[in-house]
Amino acid sequence: MKMLLLGNEAVARGAYESGATVATAYPGTPSTEITEALARYEEIYSEWSTNEKVALEVAAGASFAGARAICSMKHVGLNVAADPLFTLAYTGVNGGLVIAVADDPGMHSSQNEQDSRFYARAARIPMLEPSDSQECKDFVKEAFYLSEKFDTPVLVRLTTRVAHSRSMVELGEREDYRLKEYVKDEGKYVMMPAMARKRHGELEKRMAKIREFADESLLNRIEWGDRSIGVITSGVAYQYAREALGDVSYLKLGMVYPLPRKLIARFAKEVETLYVIEELEPFIEDQVRKMGIKVIGKELFPVVGELSARLISERVLGKKKELMDPPLEQLPVRPPVMCPGCPHRAVFYVLKKLRFTVNGDIGCYTLGALPPARAMDTCLCMGASVGMAHGMEKARGADFRKKTVAVIGDSTFIHSGITPLIDLVYNKGNSTVIILDNSITAMTGHQHNPSTGYTIKGEPTIAVDLVKLAEAVGVKRVRLVDPFELKELEKILKEETQADGPSVIIAKRPCALLKQVKFGPQVTVDRSKCKYCKACMVLGCPAISDTGDGIKVDEALCVGCGLCIELCRFGAFVKKAGEKSGGA
Repeated sequence: MKMLLLGNEAVARGAYESGATVATAYPGTPSTEITEALARYEEIYSEWSTNEKVALEVAAGASFAGARAICSMKHVGLNVAADPLFTLAYTGVNGGLVIAVADDPGMHSSQNEQDSRFYARAARIPMLEPSDSQECKDFVKEAFYLSEKFDTPVLVRLTTRVAHSRSMVELGEREDYRLKEYVKDEGKYVMMPAMARKRHGELEKRMAKIREFADESLLNRIEWGDRSIGVITSGVAYQYAREALGDVSYLKLGMVYPLPRKLIARFAKEVETLYVIEELEPFIEDQVRKMGIKVIGKELFPVVGELSARLISERVLGKKKELMDPPLEQLPVRPPVMCPGCPHRAVFYVLKKLRFTVNGDIGCYTLGALPPARAMDTCLCMGASVGMAHGMEKARGADFRKKTVAVIGDSTFIHSGITPLIDLVYNKGNSTVIILDNSITAMTGHQHNPSTGYTIKGEPTIAVDLVKLAEAVGVKRVRLVDPFELKELEKILKEETQADGPSVIIAKRPCALLKQVKFGPQVTVDRSKCKYCKACMVLGCPAISDTGDGIKVDEALCVGCGLCIELCRFGAFVKKAGEKSGGA
């Protein structure tokens, strides 16, 4: 049977058909759907872990215990998981261990554009890269096989276009995989220096065998065509190249680390002009050049952003080609914006009003940096806001601290905000941390987290109490506030930033898009009361617009949250009588 699947769904199907027992992840675009799809298989234990490091450690434990396990994350999540990743290369596995990582060329939903292939080389872990949904499924199955054959974790790299594109997939049956026996072996699994030195030697022996395998594997294949042009490529770049260049010769790499050196040398000898077409860094190109092979690569193709069939055609053939993809300049601009009814909007309105320096974090609330709010000063990585606020205080002193805060979401706080909060308390910091608790992991599509009280499968579980947690790490001043109560929010912010000692403000209101969220009637403008002061425009609500001769509320967008009513000093915003509006 065939099905039309997302690349991410096909990865999940590959794990299912391989007989995987455990699946772990922290949600992050473009990898989120892998574990959401895995959670639908009753035979697989799936979880949203607190962060990617924990996710990989849980998967590693399952592997050591004899199960096949898959751990999924986006590229920046691999940074968080790097600590266990590098040492897992030493220990090896018992049951197969696959790590799916989704890179984001073009930074559609990421703060950087890193190339995860370098992690494979640095950690000495083989990496496969599929180019469509069928290969996503097949390569994951092959990755489990390679993991157990060579006693190694295996990385499977996707990019946004592969992860989020659909193509037909031939489905298979689930393998009846029996757990491998767990045998106590401190020499293999306990990485103290004496044991680790021996395991490093084993790692080098393993890599020599994998290099031999790379030259023989059907994962890497030559597709002969016109030999005046040869292209070495992988992943989605292969699809772009095929569309742009047609019937030339291709060396399609399914294993991007280690590279099949003998196969590359043979291919290079048979073509007149050799190109390496790859997104982001010249990872393949540099290695081919080191082999003494003349190749054309990044002198033609950018190291920034995504490739396209159009770009490849223009750079290689020197001409524009009529292709399916429209030029980007013809696409309408759609700037990101916080949703109508978003609870974060109120917080950033008040922070802007008070002219605070705001250390931001990763989540929907990062949009607070954009006009008209422009109420965020920094955003580095998950959990960084707390430590950065602490660092600013230590650098610039008490006066600066009294106008400085950190903002962080509930899920991000659990991911990596608890540790810097402990650091702040332990090192006698005085910073104010605002936890924007919208009761869900919203940015990646409404996944549960430990503070919501539900697992990935929707099963009730213990919910982390953020108030008690903050108190437990030593924060004496913990305040809970509804962010839509603007006057109370402003009062609390002023009090906490002026007080001595660290403080935590929990701005708690659920995401407006949650199904259970219901607001009152929609809002309209009473033109007789409107002074056209435009103060409401600072909210950045997409339902409120300036028509040029007055303020208007778009009823198709308004959810009736009433924040504008709370804000307007003249009572110009009023609820429409007898109408109800939902939050979804």
